[in-house]
Amino acid sequence: MDTTPQDLSHLFDQLGLDNSEQSINTFIANHTVPANVLLCQADFWNDSQKSFLKEAIEEDAQWSELIDHLDAQLR
Repeated sequence: MDTTPQDLSHLFDQLGLDNSEQSINTFIANHTVPANVLLCQADFWNDSQKSFLKEAIEEDAQWSELIDHLDAQLR
């Protein structure tokens, strides 16, 4: 069982991004996902990040709730 804490900091770490609070806030402020685009299809992700996001949502994985939260913040 994975015991990794489920918060944005750890999600950003999983995505290979700087996970400091300031970096997360800057990322959210500087990126927007259009209404007609799935989060995992946004053009600012690399292929690995897109795959992680897509698979986590499809499998309703432990990260899916945080990914949904991030998705809402980027709209």
